Amino acid sequence: MAKQRFRDIKQGRQKKQAPNTPAADNPAYTSAGLKIKAFLTDAFMLLMPIMYIVFYLVMDGREDFAEHKLAGWIYILVPLIIVQTLFMYRTGQTPGYRAYNITLIDAHTRTRPSLGVIVFRNSAAILSFFTIFGWLLMFFRKDHKTLHDLLSATAVVDKK
Repeated sequence: MAKQRFRDIKQGRQKKQAPNTPAADNPAYTSAGLKIKAFLTDAFMLLMPIMYIVFYLVMDGREDFAEHKLAGWIYILVPLIIVQTLFMYRTGQTPGYRAYNITLIDAHTRTRPSLGVIVFRNSAAILSFFTIFGWLLMFFRKDHKTLHDLLSATAVVDKK
């Protein structure tokens, strides 16, 4: 596309081009509030059943979990990453994302991310959660991306 010069436009030799519309170039990033609501929904629908199974079926109750915290958290987080990865790979949405009509996309291609990217993102989300900084980052960015979104080059957007 040729560069537009003001004098050419003024003298009628060139038509003024319409500026790029931000809606076409940028997806509608999801607000931090919706992301938090989706996280809480996923916590109750995915995390709580896994925790119950680990506490009472895998280990011998909360006391055994308290004695073996590292193993207990590994037993909880690995299945959580697997379940979330399967949901996101199949539809781009977890149950919480579906409830609030948001989806995960690759930031560069604007399509559903690959399996490797989703596994990396979900693993990095655990790191973001334990460091707190990764999740707080979304409150200081206009696109509301978390650390694991930035590391995996993904975005959470409103589903159209």
